[in-house]
Amino acid sequence: MFNFIILLKRFIPPYKKYVFLSFLFNLLSTLFSLFSFAAIIPVLQILFGLEKAQTIYQAWNWSDGMSAIVSALKNNFSYIIEQTIQSSGPSNALLYLGLFLVVMTALKTGTAYMGAFYMIPIRTGVVRDLRNQLYRKIISLPLGFFTAERKGDIISRMTSDVSEVEGSIMSSLEMVFKNPLIILIYLIVMFAMSWELTIFVLVLLPFSGWLIGKIGRSLKQSSNTGQEQTGDLLSQIEETLGGLRIVKAFNAEHKLELRFSNLNEKIRKTFNKVQRRFSLAHPVSELMGTTVIAILLWFGGNLIVSNNSTIGAAEFIYYIVIFYSIIAPAKDLSRATYSIQKGLASLYRVDKILLTENSILDSKNPVKLNSFNNEIEFKNVSFRYQTDWVLNNINLKVKRGTTVALVGQSGSGKSTMVDLVPRYYDPEIGEIMIDGIDIRKILKVDIRALMGNVNQEAILFNDTFFNNISFGVENASLEQVIEAAKIANAHEFIMATEEGYQTSIGDRGGKLSGGQRQRISIARAILKNPPILILDEATSALDTESEKMVQQALENLMLNRTTLVVAHRLSTIKRADEICVLHEGRIVERGKHEDLIELDGYYKRLVDMQSF
Repeated sequence: MFNFIILLKRFIPPYKKYVFLSFLFNLLSTLFSLFSFAAIIPVLQILFGLEKAQTIYQAWNWSDGMSAIVSALKNNFSYIIEQTIQSSGPSNALLYLGLFLVVMTALKTGTAYMGAFYMIPIRTGVVRDLRNQLYRKIISLPLGFFTAERKGDIISRMTSDVSEVEGSIMSSLEMVFKNPLIILIYLIVMFAMSWELTIFVLVLLPFSGWLIGKIGRSLKQSSNTGQEQTGDLLSQIEETLGGLRIVKAFNAEHKLELRFSNLNEKIRKTFNKVQRRFSLAHPVSELMGTTVIAILLWFGGNLIVSNNSTIGAAEFIYYIVIFYSIIAPAKDLSRATYSIQKGLASLYRVDKILLTENSILDSKNPVKLNSFNNEIEFKNVSFRYQTDWVLNNINLKVKRGTTVALVGQSGSGKSTMVDLVPRYYDPEIGEIMIDGIDIRKILKVDIRALMGNVNQEAILFNDTFFNNISFGVENASLEQVIEAAKIANAHEFIMATEEGYQTSIGDRGGKLSGGQRQRISIARAILKNPPILILDEATSALDTESEKMVQQALENLMLNRTTLVVAHRLSTIKRADEICVLHEGRIVERGKHEDLIELDGYYKRLVDMQSF
């Protein structure tokens, strides 16, 4: 429960107004329920003739103390009932008591509804805040985090785990705020009526509380296992959808079906345990409550029969009714405890993302950079993802307005080099400078505002042509988007669609060919109009005809820009101002195309292999 209190301190402060209003109406509902139950005493007295008129009116004031005030209230309530019976008769008195019961019940249910009414914005608001926090965190985390995590598990935490928090913890908020209040007030009334009976009851309750707590703790562990397995399941689904072509090509459907069904069966067994233990909350709490009531009836009945009790038979029935009314909220509270334990397991999984430290942080005293004027410099840069060095002592200057190409075998560090420039990662040794300023001293948003990216895989969104091209550019006009599309050789095929620039391109641009997707991403970079351009294998996945169209678009894009090009197809970088050949994380050759051919080294072998 301590963890739940921490949770409340974390999420509830923005909703203090709703908490206060809900508490107020739940308090009123509890008081009205006590008044409605109080009608039982005079009804029993009338029906069984337990008392004759013998009460006299008792004056009271606040200075007499609480016990005197309670005594006066009980006395004067009995006095009013007796006077009503004498003046109107027992039949009319029962009618009045019935009307009193209806009015009190209406007030009780009305205020109970208002208590729930003001609890709803808290429940929905906290879940909204949690989703927003999680999404903001995922957007802000560096790319390195996602190479170590499975996408399916991250999706599971954002969907399944957040839904579990909503269904288990947030749905229990009303019970947590309301039921302890009911139990406390009812216990105060029970103490006021008979402290002996109430102490006897409290002696019996700790055992049931211990049993319920033990079940709740085991539930949390099982629930955590179930959520982790759900993450594995979503990862498998995500992998299957992404690799269906390979699955079918290798006739591996049966293998994946078997793997999926085995994991699915594990999840079923885990959640069988969770649900069975959760379902145990109701019968255990009800059995405990009924057992306590049975013992209380025996103990209290003996006290009354032997004339050793401070309350009469009618008041004892009222006492039993109040105690029985505690059982329902106590039972709900025990179920809420189970739900909270279940939900906390999911919240811990969500917190693994929320509490992840971002290793790519902005400087506390950043240098403002609004333009690019001179050069990008790699100075003694070394980098590794885990243990093996990917880049070793890289030194390179990229002058403004020039094109520098990076070539080499797969795994030589080309893409890593261009990923360091926009600070997707930070070098472990050395520094990267823009106009003589270490990029770690510049705000990430300022660095990336200077750069445009076109990658091997054109990353597009399930949206219109217009929104994909204008992505990241505020207030772009249709004329600007059309101009960018024309430069990227994309305007003609866009206009051939039914709704032109308002046509949706499907999931990841699935309605387009590879060349068309790449030209849309080029148009997006053209519209941004960045001074620095990064091309990472922009044509390597295309056929010859598409490559020609895309290459023309790229040449239009590269005009008057500083460009870093990563390429396997050497035909795309012949006209580069400088070509750097990487091998095992080092620059082993550099120069223009003709110079490197004459050198007859690594580059010449790469050209010969492609020519062959």
